[in-house]
Amino acid sequence: MSKFIINGGKTLKGEISVNGAKNAALKVIAASLLSKEEITITNCPDIEEINRLLEICESIGSEVTRQDDVVKIKTAEITSSSLDPELVKKIRTAVLLIGPILIRTGKLILPHPGGCAIGKRPIDIFVDGFEKFGAKVKEDQDGYTFSADKLVGTTFIFPKISVTATEALMVSATMATGKTVLKNAACEPEIPALADYLNKCGAKIKGAGTHTIEIEGVESLSSDTYEVMPDRIEAGSFAILGALCGDPIKVTNCNPEHLEALFVMFDKMGVKYKVGDTWIEVQKNKDIKAVNVTTHEYPGFTTDLQQPFTILLTQALGMSMVHETIFEARLFYTDKLKQMGASIVMCDPHRVIVNGPTPLYGRKLESPDLRAGFALVLAGLIAEGETEIDNIYQIDRGYEHVEQRLSALGADITRVD
Repeated sequence: MSKFIINGGKTLKGEISVNGAKNAALKVIAASLLSKEEITITNCPDIEEINRLLEICESIGSEVTRQDDVVKIKTAEITSSSLDPELVKKIRTAVLLIGPILIRTGKLILPHPGGCAIGKRPIDIFVDGFEKFGAKVKEDQDGYTFSADKLVGTTFIFPKISVTATEALMVSATMATGKTVLKNAACEPEIPALADYLNKCGAKIKGAGTHTIEIEGVESLSSDTYEVMPDRIEAGSFAILGALCGDPIKVTNCNPEHLEALFVMFDKMGVKYKVGDTWIEVQKNKDIKAVNVTTHEYPGFTTDLQQPFTILLTQALGMSMVHETIFEARLFYTDKLKQMGASIVMCDPHRVIVNGPTPLYGRKLESPDLRAGFALVLAGLIAEGETEIDNIYQIDRGYEHVEQRLSALGADITRVD
């Protein structure tokens, strides 16, 4: 198993470009199964989670080719309605395939999906949604069986805001009979981007990016070229890196409008930064102030930046509270920061108190999940001495060749097999 060796304490400087958004690319790959035509996806990141979903698509009949950041997918025929358990257990986003395969074949056998260990993430919203579409769902110890002669448009109110469930039901509604209304839908930027693509292919979607989405079902969809939007989580993570040790760091090929909640925190803390149309430049400050932060659905402070931001709070003057409202186990990684010297007290599974500033020291650690894993990389980069991070497959799921890109800024980070 691969690991990172990091010698910290170095000042980083230069430009780092943001890649295509993982959470946008995954959704359009799944949506491509609705059409028999070939789709071309550009600016597609070469990361584990994308590649595993492409493997699942190939296993059920898709023809997939990749050249650099261009991926072509053609699914003229779906040859299997049963997904490989070994592949599905690696990524939770396999749930996105429910609708497309059900529409094309009338049946899907879905093993229990895997992904990050960041708290209970049941697929009950997906099950409820597809039952409202008229599908029959059976669950056993091995997973779920979905069946339907056709999907019928419905009105569905999400019991809580869910990005992936919003996208899955929106995609499925495009070819359901009649009209579908999704209420209390998520508003993340990846959702209107996906809707825009589907509309180019013949779908009739209105309201994507708001809490109410209306979809008129159509009989068929064509395909088109889809350019993956910049990854706002990667952009925010690199901006936080600049605040930690940049002299300065310029984050390019991004959309700063997606990070306004982060900039509000920067302003309160006294972090120096500049913003352009497609770039952010961030510099380390000696005296930054502690702030309280609460994660929230977009346009609030995203849960996926909570872990990198907590690293920044360990270097801020005063006491901060981090309130994680989305996932119940997403603060457990802070025990690893305490091993590095951070002063953190866990109040309950959703809240921690961070006292700073505290120096961090290199330790041997294991990446618990995707975002916490990258947060440990940030901690290692500012720590004194050597940090060793195992289980970096979790980091590779969302960040492409991250050690090479950080090394170009002056970081001393090496991948060891």
